[in-house]
Amino acid sequence: MSTTRTTAAELAARLDRLPTSRHTWKLIALISLGACFEFYDLFLTAYVVPGMAKEGLFTAASLGIFGILTPLKVAGPGTFVFALFAGLFVGTLAFGWVADAYGRRFIFTYSLVWYCVSTLIMAVQTTGFGLDLWRFIAGIGIGVELVTIDTFVSELIPQHERGRAFAFNQFVAFCAVPIVAFLAWTFGPDHWRWVVVIGAVGAIFVWWVRLGVPESPRWLARHGRIAEAEAIVARIEERVQGERGPLPPVVARAQPTEEGQGSFAEIWERPYGGRAALLSVFNFFQTFGYYGFAAWVPTLLIAKGINITTSLQYAFIIAIANPIGPLLGTVVADRMERKWQICCAAVGIGVFGLLFAWQSQPVLLIALGVLVTLCNNWLSFSFHGYQAELFPTRIRARAVGFVYSWSRLSAALSGLAVAFFLTVGGVNAVFSFIALAMVVVVVSIGAFGPRTRGLALETISMA
Repeated sequence: MSTTRTTAAELAARLDRLPTSRHTWKLIALISLGACFEFYDLFLTAYVVPGMAKEGLFTAASLGIFGILTPLKVAGPGTFVFALFAGLFVGTLAFGWVADAYGRRFIFTYSLVWYCVSTLIMAVQTTGFGLDLWRFIAGIGIGVELVTIDTFVSELIPQHERGRAFAFNQFVAFCAVPIVAFLAWTFGPDHWRWVVVIGAVGAIFVWWVRLGVPESPRWLARHGRIAEAEAIVARIEERVQGERGPLPPVVARAQPTEEGQGSFAEIWERPYGGRAALLSVFNFFQTFGYYGFAAWVPTLLIAKGINITTSLQYAFIIAIANPIGPLLGTVVADRMERKWQICCAAVGIGVFGLLFAWQSQPVLLIALGVLVTLCNNWLSFSFHGYQAELFPTRIRARAVGFVYSWSRLSAALSGLAVAFFLTVGGVNAVFSFIALAMVVVVVSIGAFGPRTRGLALETISMA
């Protein structure tokens, strides 16, 4: 048993000492291609909802049981947002553990199949009830996928470039946003179903490509499959050595052995309990700022008096900034402490959002929309990497799923909240609410978040 434990620690050290190479970044790119289609679906809402509403899918009669939200002054499109994030909540909370139990690669691959099938069925629905129901089902698969991607990236990349890896991962993923915005603008609101189908069909190709991604050696070692883990690490070392020449020596580090079976109760053991509570609060509030803007851009523009076609055009221009944010972020991702990146991004979302609410000039609306988007992207890649770093391998996916589920719950509520504030107070009320949520983000992470930059996963999780 002791040999197994020592070997597991050595495998982690061998991965962490690898220099930057095309091979390791190719693996991150393959994983990120899957995230690209997950983001395509996540941000689909903002660009297809106007067309769905025009088709009459959000009337009380069409929504069926979802129409019970009407007395709460929640606009019909809010139910579509609610259905997605309710599914994400179930996926992350109830099924986040499956990647710890069955492996990162297995769950990573087949959750995408779930998404493809559910989304294709959703595209042919003719009632608001059917649309929301299948949006909920698709959300379950997406929720599992997003948790698995975070754990996968953190465990494969060397410690000195984890920040850049998450920034790059989000760069590839966010490339989907201008694509879906462009397709929605090109097809127009009357052909929103084609926008949905294109994303689902494209994801099938990515599923095939990602079959070449290896299992996480850290996960294999944790489950006693040392020979398989050793073979994967040796293969990665061979590829990297072929690119970079002789590898640096392995630096031995004394680390306590992971104990426990990976149960839910272990999330609440020291030091993880405090981290889980902190990240739960953070995730609940950060989403109001993130999806409160990103999922509602065309609708917010329409509320400011801009017609539906022009709002989709403006939204497309703003969406172009999405991949730029993480790309710029690679410059500071491993040079600035992760917790302070999160805080700075939250301040930017609050400030630029309030300024956006007070503008009516097209140029200023677009410029401030771009700045909010860039800050949203910075927040996203920073916290996705941050929360995956704070827990050990045996409970990483389960713990990330639990804390992340609070963001899925608040995202479901954000659709209702934004619709409510938009109805009773307009765009100004929406962004005042978002700014307040960002204050909670800054206080929670700034005051209580541990530091992680440049540290080995095993060092952080045992601190």
